[in-house]
Amino acid sequence: MCHVYASTDPQRYDSTTRSVRLQGCVTSVRLENEFWEILDGLAAGQGMSAGQFISKLYGEVIADKGDVPNLASMLRVACAVHLHIRNATAATDQGRQLA
Repeated sequence: MCHVYASTDPQRYDSTTRSVRLQGCVTSVRLENEFWEILDGLAAGQGMSAGQFISKLYGEVIADKGDVPNLASMLRVACAVHLHIRNATAATDQGRQLA
């Protein structure tokens, strides 16, 4: 099983830095390309650019929690939560098909 992970294309875990505007201030975020791909997909699904999606997510977290101590970590966790929800939905759908 480790071979599946060990054989991953290094491009997927190379990092890329992008600039985003958060509440009127430009900042840069460095994430692995795999996370950028997930964020690009989430944003496209809502008719937004990744920058717009991140800005909206950031604003919602600030409104709810008051602070984002580590933006990159918050984005990675948001991607992980998205994947967990997607997998749970797929498992539920598969269970319904088998019933």
